Order: sequence, then structure tokens, then C-alpha cells
Amino acid sequence: MAWVQLFFAGLLETAWAIGLKYSHGFTRPWPTAFTLAAMAGSLYLLGQAVKTLPIGTAYAVWTGIGAAGAVVLGIILFHESREPARMFFLVLLLVALAGLRITARAGG
Repeated sequence: MAWVQLFFAGLLETAWAIGLKYSHGFTRPWPTAFTLAAMAGSLYLLGQAVKTLPIGTAYAVWTGIGAAGAVVLGIILFHESREPARMFFLVLLLVALAGLRITARAGG
């Protein structure tokens, strides 16, 4: 269950990262409210997940999901760069996240 909580915490981190862009520095009320709600939800779920997961692994995976999600949504929503080197490093990030997940399970 902790991994599911962590996954959704990471998705909410992606949501609030994108929400920051739409809030324009917290000057737009609805995007700001969405961003703050996503932040609170993300931190709550992360807090629940670290009750049983190692903090270093959980924090790295949470941050990585948020970062990867922000990159993908940045490409889709804001037409950010899709250059091959950027895609390569995104794949490397995803491989690192999978490696952390696999080794955390193997270690207990």
C-alpha cells in the first residue's frame, strides 16, 4: 500500500509543479487553490508512505515521479524541448526510479 501512496504522491507533485506555471506566481485564485491542494495532498501521501518505506528511497522516488511528470507535461502542454539528449536523460531518470523501487523491495 505504501508504494501506491507514494505513486499518487508523485502524481500530485507533478500536478502542483504544473499548477505553479498556471498560477502565475500565485496571482490567479483557482490555479493557486489547485496548486496548494495538490501540495497538501502530495505531502500527506508522502508522509503516509514513509511510515513503512525508507525515507531516502521514498523521497527520491517521489521527487523523481514529480520531475519526470513535469518534463512530460511540459513537453505536452508548453511545447518544451524534445531534443534527443533530453529524452535520453528522462529515460535514465525512469530507469533510476525503477532501480530504487526494485532494490528497496529486495532489501526489505
